[in-house]
Amino acid sequence: MVLLGLGTALVYPTFLAAVSDVAHPSWRASAVGVYRLWRDLADAVGALVSGLLAGRYGVPWAIAGIAALTCVSGAVALVCMRETLKHD
Repeated sequence: MVLLGLGTALVYPTFLAAVSDVAHPSWRASAVGVYRLWRDLADAVGALVSGLLAGRYGVPWAIAGIAALTCVSGAVALVCMRETLKHD
């Protein structure tokens, strides 16, 4: 649980900064709110899906399934997100 807490503490500010970076100031608060909605929903759905996978196939399959989903999410971010910092 400590490692989970540390990992979340390391990445969560980065996620919020990324959302804030691409959102126009006039709708930045709404963008962060929508991000939080989907992130919190993903926590709930992820717990349900991993529980179903663990119950049906065992804990190693549940961990592998969530790891695969995380990798797919990272690949989508790599392809879809663009750098907003202007280079000279």
